[in-house]
Amino acid sequence: MPETPPSPSDGVAADAAGTSGADNLSPLETQFVELQARHAEVADAYLRAKADAENTRRRADEEMSKARKFAVEAFAESLLPVKDSLEAAIAIPDATPQQMLEGVHLTLRQLTQALERNRVMQISPPAGTRFDPHLHQAISVVPADQEANTVVAVLQKGYLIADRVLRPALVTVAAPK
Repeated sequence: MPETPPSPSDGVAADAAGTSGADNLSPLETQFVELQARHAEVADAYLRAKADAENTRRRADEEMSKARKFAVEAFAESLLPVKDSLEAAIAIPDATPQQMLEGVHLTLRQLTQALERNRVMQISPPAGTRFDPHLHQAISVVPADQEANTVVAVLQKGYLIADRVLRPALVTVAAPK
């Protein structure tokens, strides 16, 4: 009949008898005890890493939420001087048409700078530019003395925001000959 390995309780009985438990453990039992200790270490490290990953994910979610909530803050801040200029223009009741026109030009320049600071760029292709359906919207096709499928005129400027089309430029396009 094959001999069964001693159980851990046998080591406890040996300890109670006054002998060291490590002296009475077989190599398999010693390896088992070492593996149990290693397993406890790995399980603890896993739980800590999992908690750390959850905390990092939660912080990232909070930061994304704040970024969405306050994303318009810098843009709005850059538009405030434009609003101030418009209010100042309204406050002058007896301004001459020349003064009003000069004020409108200055205010337009402020607005253009505010848009550019916030990466809102104008799409206004010069005549002869190849029609790009990603940036332009053809309103009509007209006969013209230029290459077919090129911009003849811009009816309304378009805008990009960070390389994404906010509004395509409305253009007329040269018809094929």
